Amino acid sequence: MAPDVLVQAGLLILTLVIFVAMYKLPKQALAKLRLKNRATVQANRHFIRPEASYFLTLAQGAVAEANKALNLDPKDAGAQILKALALDLQGHKSSALRSLDAALSPPAVKSLSDRERGDALFKRAELRVAINRRRRVDSAVADLVEAVRLSEDNCKAFCLLGECYEHKGMKDEARKAFLQALRIEPTSDAARQALERLASPS
Repeated sequence: MAPDVLVQAGLLILTLVIFVAMYKLPKQALAKLRLKNRATVQANRHFIRPEASYFLTLAQGAVAEANKALNLDPKDAGAQILKALALDLQGHKSSALRSLDAALSPPAVKSLSDRERGDALFKRAELRVAINRRRRVDSAVADLVEAVRLSEDNCKAFCLLGECYEHKGMKDEARKAFLQALRIEPTSDAARQALERLASPS
């Protein structure tokens, strides 16, 4: 009987040791794993968080460089466009619009190719719509009509033109613009959704 009691006591102790090991060791291992992951997460956060400020710093640097170029040649449309894009990234849409107006006015506009002028007109229309959709839709439409004439493969310009036409209640013109956007880029979700929206009775 004594050996049976010793075997049972040994099994009980072994069971308790296994239970304690199962209870304590995973907690310690998880704590170590959490600490390892915490360092990784903090390191990644270190790289991810400044991303926005990094781009903001780049945009500020681009504005400074564009201003230097404009001091050397005030008629440089490329520098005005660079400045406008950088200002837009910083959220200064009105200032960006003024820079694009300067780039697209004579004599600066003469230095742009048709493609560049079309892209600049599209960006100006995009800014006009973003600043005040109601008051600036007509001027945005004029810019977009010229932009799609100059660069016929600009899907985004056709989509924005369609949105402006739709806003003005010109559904047929809007449909044509969205269809042209789909011809250029058959995978355009924006154009496809807009056509579905126009097709639905409202």
